Amino acid sequence: MPYVPHTETDTQDMLAVIGTHSIDDLFREIPANLKVAPGALNLPTALDEHRLMAHLTEIASKNLDCTKLVSFLGAGIYDRYIPATVGAVISRGEFLTAYTPYQPEASQGYLQTIYEFQTMVAELYGMDLANASMYDGATSMAEAAIMATGIKGREKVVVSEAVHPHYRQVLATYCWSIGIEVVTVPAAEGVTTEWNAADSACIIVQYPNFFGCIENLAAARRAADEAGALLIVVADPIACALLRSPGSYGADVVVGEGQPMGIAMGLGGPVVGLFACKKEYVRHIPGRIVGKTKELHGDKIGYVMTLRTREQDIRREKATSNICTNEALMALAATVYMIALGKNGMTQVATSSVRNTQYAISALKGIGVKVKFGGKVFGEFVVSLPKNATQVRDAMIEKGFLAGLPLGTYYDGMDNDLLIAVTEIRSKEQIDAFVSALQEVLA
Repeated sequence: MPYVPHTETDTQDMLAVIGTHSIDDLFREIPANLKVAPGALNLPTALDEHRLMAHLTEIASKNLDCTKLVSFLGAGIYDRYIPATVGAVISRGEFLTAYTPYQPEASQGYLQTIYEFQTMVAELYGMDLANASMYDGATSMAEAAIMATGIKGREKVVVSEAVHPHYRQVLATYCWSIGIEVVTVPAAEGVTTEWNAADSACIIVQYPNFFGCIENLAAARRAADEAGALLIVVADPIACALLRSPGSYGADVVVGEGQPMGIAMGLGGPVVGLFACKKEYVRHIPGRIVGKTKELHGDKIGYVMTLRTREQDIRREKATSNICTNEALMALAATVYMIALGKNGMTQVATSSVRNTQYAISALKGIGVKVKFGGKVFGEFVVSLPKNATQVRDAMIEKGFLAGLPLGTYYDGMDNDLLIAVTEIRSKEQIDAFVSALQEVLA
């Protein structure tokens, strides 16, 4: 990108101010044998901006993405339609930052969008309140588990193996660092039936789960009650536009990944974590909460940060988390998405996903592909193939499809199982072509 380099005079002036004679003096503490001699790297000559852009474009063209492949890959990040309104709003100068707006007098517009985000997330999940967002779904879940251990005064959490494997890895990392035991319970036939949650602070279930199966939240609530534990639900926000909300089942905390709501797929993000809970736990919630208030002497509405219970803002021993500047811009994207579609629009997205999923299941069964788990699914399902799923995935790429996620990487005995996602934007023609290509690969 364009820049203005320091002149030799600028450099000498700065060195004089700090009392050195050369740039090398700044690195004299580093042993000579660890330094690279000038010219030893044998780097190519610099490129001008035009040639550099052409070079990087050539490198990037080697990537395979969803402009070149039809995606049936999900597993937590989904290829959904993003209204043009989303990009138009978040690219405005008033909003284009990831920073939390700490100065209410200068940030009323941004604070209001966060307030609306919290309101809609809480309504979507059927909960009393939501915070201003988290890093992603995985860290939201881990923070919820840590929150539960503090509330219950216990050092054990129970999680279903049908929760996203990456989420469970993040949970294990968080809990390991503070000495909390993580117990993973099996998911027979794709859903969790036995919790064994005695002495646990919480049980964690995904809805729909990693395999796309819809878990029995009523049974999970009963198991939590019997153990005196909190119920934490990791919920897909799009699914919650159609299914009963986790809050209606009595969930104590609901978390999730907000990427399906207006955020593009990207390796490593950015994404946004959702976090909602019952009102009684408001003093334990991580992150920040924006509230609405009135002037002391007047009726003007104002938006302020009502709670900021992080280490940098209050005494460490009273802090609920160490979450820092997070995903305010992505929370704005999700807000614009929810407003643009509205309740009916989001329900239509969810309904179309279910319709397309059922069509794909029927078409795959028609060529002899076995769907591994019975029961109801949302947007995703597992098939058992007669060949190694990774090899099938690679062969399907050659035919123009991201066929799904091979599950053998994460689960023993599932080398031939493939997790397939079907969103609202997959057309009948694309599904038919996918099924036809898979039939050729399996032949």
